[in-house]
Amino acid sequence: MEPHESESSRWFAREVQPHEAALRAFLHRSFPAADVDDLVQESFFRIWRAKDRSPIRAGKGFLFAVARNAVRDLIRRRATAAAIPVTETARMPVLEEEPGVPDVVSRRQELDLLAEAIRSLPERCREVFLMRKVQGLSQKEIAARLGISENTVETLVAKGVRRCGEQLRSRGLGASPHGR
Repeated sequence: MEPHESESSRWFAREVQPHEAALRAFLHRSFPAADVDDLVQESFFRIWRAKDRSPIRAGKGFLFAVARNAVRDLIRRRATAAAIPVTETARMPVLEEEPGVPDVVSRRQELDLLAEAIRSLPERCREVFLMRKVQGLSQKEIAARLGISENTVETLVAKGVRRCGEQLRSRGLGASPHGR
């Protein structure tokens, strides 16, 4: 074993691994829908790579910061995956009577405009908006997952609803200022 690998392994065993149980508990409590095993492994991998690039002074703090970033990445991937069907062209029933072709086309155009409006939101606003409006999470759940206050969640959701409504109205849709 090379001296660098040996020192890195000792550092990892001393500074990072002792916090695995606390990290797992944090992830289970804060992100119950997440695959905790995958997040722990991803966090360990990221911290190991970061250690090779530069020294890490506070292993525990860095580990939890890395884990939060891994969770945010997972949430973004899920939000993107959830939004994909909105932007893809779906099969439209051309020969069916119910609903009529104009209704289907109109609804599709409205969904495309809504997806465009959501994509135009600032990143954090979009993330919170999708968690609240698409995933149906409560303000409290979102606040816990992202480590922000419930007031911030409420403000970002309101901002997202307002901006989406403004964009939809500018495109000729009669969305009310309250998002419905």
